[in-house]
Amino acid sequence: MSINLAESVKLKSIITKKIQELTIAVHQVTHVVIEKGEEPKQPALTLDKLEADLKQLRYDSRKLDALIYRANIENTIVFNDEEMPIVEAIELANQLRAEAAFCKKLGMEEKESYYHSVGDTMLYRIALYEPLDYLNRSNELEKQAHRLSNAINAKNYQVAIAFDDSKYY
Repeated sequence: MSINLAESVKLKSIITKKIQELTIAVHQVTHVVIEKGEEPKQPALTLDKLEADLKQLRYDSRKLDALIYRANIENTIVFNDEEMPIVEAIELANQLRAEAAFCKKLGMEEKESYYHSVGDTMLYRIALYEPLDYLNRSNELEKQAHRLSNAINAKNYQVAIAFDDSKYY
């Protein structure tokens, strides 16, 4: 069986959540509170069963991770006339968003603003750059990040990985 890369990312999230839930369940079945002399009631789920399920989930999680990483390295997208592996495109999208946020912050600054007074002297804070240029640059970087993210998402639906997800859906 195979699933596409987009589904595998969702499946990884599902498996991670199941691991967290079973870990909580383990803590719930390991102890009971009873009155002295009473026999403890055995829970429906045993510790052995939960541990076996956790072991399988962790195995599937590792294998799925390896398949996702391999697919992200072996498959490429073209962005701005440059071919790059998906993993690099993901990092570039993150960098574009970070740069856009940085430029937006600079773009929101005033070109000139009152700073404070010292005696009769009024001091002003002056930007040594053009804030509007940075605001425009921020908008362009955000657009690029969106285009790149869309290309990554489209590729994620095209790439298939060999993983049986039938026990999770």
